[in-house]
Amino acid sequence: MAIFKFTKENLQKADEILSKYPNKQAAIMPLLWLAQDQNNNWISKEVMDYIAKFLSIPPIRVYEIVTFYTMYNKEPVGKHLIQVCRTTPCWLMGSDKVLSACKKKLNINVGQTTRDSKFTLVEVECLGACVDAPVIQINKETHEKMTEDSVIQLIDSLN
Repeated sequence: MAIFKFTKENLQKADEILSKYPNKQAAIMPLLWLAQDQNNNWISKEVMDYIAKFLSIPPIRVYEIVTFYTMYNKEPVGKHLIQVCRTTPCWLMGSDKVLSACKKKLNINVGQTTRDSKFTLVEVECLGACVDAPVIQINKETHEKMTEDSVIQLIDSLN
């Protein structure tokens, strides 16, 4: 396995990110986001250690961020990470039915990845679009006013 390090392009992006913050530690979250994107959408211990070394900070400072925020995936995920909002507005508008349709279509449960590694299904707290509930997010793209039918069509379009 290759040791993680930012690509040349991402090193430039990291420098741009660092220039926006008063101190290095303040850039942990956007640098983790950049690293996760480069590392097939997940943060390994190796990636966390790299970010700590990159910022010259104790590794625990990076670990505590990654383990607290659900936006960082702590294990490998499928090519398409499907996040279904489970907060009250989405639930009232049918997110439980959307989630059930996903589980049935993909033949997996929450927290699992399909055998072909194309899809991972998770529940999350608020995706920030309550007015258009129920909401899901696939990778970085938000989909609003989802129904059982629309989520199945969306999944089919990604195959």
